[in-house]
Amino acid sequence: MSTQARPIRIGADIGGTFTDLQILDSRSGRIVSHKIATTPDDPSIGLMAGIHEAAARFGFALGDVGYLLHGTTIATNAVLERKFPAGALVTTAGFEDVLEITRHARREVYSLRPRPFPVLIPRDRRLGVPERVTASGVVDRELTDVDLAELTRRIAALGVATIAVTLLNAYVNPVHERAIKAHLATALPLLAVSISSEISPEIREYERSSTTVLNALLMPVVKAYLHRLAARMQTERFEPRLLIVQSNGRVCSPETAAREPVRLLLSGPSGGALAALHLSRALAEPALVGVDMGGTSYDVSVVRDDRIDLVNQGEIDRLPVRVPMVEIRTIGAGGGSIALVSAGRRLTVGPESAGASPGPVCYGHGGTEPTVTDANLILGRLDPAFFLGGKMKLDLAAARAAIAARIADPLGVSIEQAASGILTMTNANLAAAIRLSLFEKGLDPRDFALLSFGGAGSLHALQVAEELNIRRAIFPRDASTLSAWGILHSDIGHDFARSRVMLAEVSNLPAITTMAAELVAEGTARLVADAIPPQARQLHFSADLRYRGQAFELTIPWDVQTPDRLALDRLVMDFHSAHRQRFSYSNRDDAVELVTLRLAAIGALDRPSPGTGAPNARNQTDRATRPVWLDGSWQKIPVLRRTTLEIGNSVAGPALIEEDYTTALISTGWSVRADSAGHLISTRS
Repeated sequence: MSTQARPIRIGADIGGTFTDLQILDSRSGRIVSHKIATTPDDPSIGLMAGIHEAAARFGFALGDVGYLLHGTTIATNAVLERKFPAGALVTTAGFEDVLEITRHARREVYSLRPRPFPVLIPRDRRLGVPERVTASGVVDRELTDVDLAELTRRIAALGVATIAVTLLNAYVNPVHERAIKAHLATALPLLAVSISSEISPEIREYERSSTTVLNALLMPVVKAYLHRLAARMQTERFEPRLLIVQSNGRVCSPETAAREPVRLLLSGPSGGALAALHLSRALAEPALVGVDMGGTSYDVSVVRDDRIDLVNQGEIDRLPVRVPMVEIRTIGAGGGSIALVSAGRRLTVGPESAGASPGPVCYGHGGTEPTVTDANLILGRLDPAFFLGGKMKLDLAAARAAIAARIADPLGVSIEQAASGILTMTNANLAAAIRLSLFEKGLDPRDFALLSFGGAGSLHALQVAEELNIRRAIFPRDASTLSAWGILHSDIGHDFARSRVMLAEVSNLPAITTMAAELVAEGTARLVADAIPPQARQLHFSADLRYRGQAFELTIPWDVQTPDRLALDRLVMDFHSAHRQRFSYSNRDDAVELVTLRLAAIGALDRPSPGTGAPNARNQTDRATRPVWLDGSWQKIPVLRRTTLEIGNSVAGPALIEEDYTTALISTGWSVRADSAGHLISTRS
């Protein structure tokens, strides 16, 4: 059966605590969700178990699945935990220490002993080769066969599993990097090799080196996981088209993911940003802050003017990564964030997390440190008998004992006051992350609506909105698995770049046109390899521009097919406007430099239109009332099942609205109503 003839499409978001699934059935347009605990030792085990459970629950066969769109944290976790194979770096002789020199930017300004930047390749495994390419791309010192043979001997003696190759000015002329890769493919065929001119062909030596090293170290890790996943799928005769979610919010083939794993570092969170963009359009909310609060992290993305921003350089654990990725601010704040009292009787929450194993104390899996989820349970905001739709029972007594011993007793307060303090600290941290994400762009939170999703987010959303003076909040349908829903809307996509520093003026149009043609050829070839038909291919240019003398650039979208004088003038004017928006000034008489030309090659995937059926439900009976600690006292407040809310009818807070995988707290002074698509719209009186 062809992929197109199979009616089921699955979006999977494997997080640190839970694996979320969204399933679209093209026969009915119905979308349903499912959730299962992540299996950290091998995430493919939990993924396949979740798919089997979903198939039994919703009535489809494995053979009905045409696409599996897979978001994963495998690359992120490998970096954070430093679980890498032994690797080496090959660079131009004399530049072996770029990774240690870094940028000399002091982040801990007042520290007498600031933490050194991490270096993933030790000095004895950084090898220099006698070659040289000038900044204009001219070969000044040839790389000979003798040099290649000596390099091979040195690498073989090290016994490493992977190699990063970052030669000086290879982004202009990659001839020597390609020669090294071709030679090693023959001489050491089992060695993984990543060259900078393929993964990050851009200026700035340190960032290019860091990105290439990360890619090389991740290649064996991601390849091994994809091999295990493919073997498990084959054993179970599960044969959909597998596509892996990238940091840019688009998907790629497993072969591309194995070759360029550094592009997966924001694989899961990018699905949430994509979901926020689609809901911004569907709900006619042009200014929307999407916040995803799961078990471990809190991810903030901003939608405005019908787009989410991409950044061309991000960072993970203080390591720069120079590849396009959705702009997301992440802090360590989730349901599993651990609360501690320091020796000075100071309460802190996060960024350490209890994760999936052992998890919060109330999970009963051996956890001893109190968490945000434990605090919510103690204050009555979670039903211990109805967590995960009743699949998991929570241990209220254990949570109370842990918060009493670790928080309340050291601070000399009641258990309820301690739990309330944990939530107050958490909400302040969440609001600060949103505030920073908007203020740095010159944006006012009062102009935005808040889109809250993730398993833990709906209990905190309205109190966070109050801190920011946001008066409108949205709890989307299937909020707990919304990132997986966003993944369902992904298209195939690849990013390409050419760095050539030149003035953005008419005299340089021939060079710009040549670069554009090269990018188009490269992007089209990749889409052809992905079997994307011509009518489904989209090519979008952008350019990194700066005023001459600046050390940073702004990326400006450039809606052009063939660059000409008018298009170039429009690009420069757009840069002036963007610079004024970002920095409150522009210098229209100053010379503007084009630093990097970029191309996004997108292959649109066929997808049916989803229906608007009711959200998942097992029990549609209202839960009457429950004591909840609010404003310093216990209050009995209504507890409603989300599926019983009639379209258009308004419910005033305080109230709890429960569904299988999340609970929303409607605070005093707020009201909420359900729209025709199953989303809850909350407004502040």
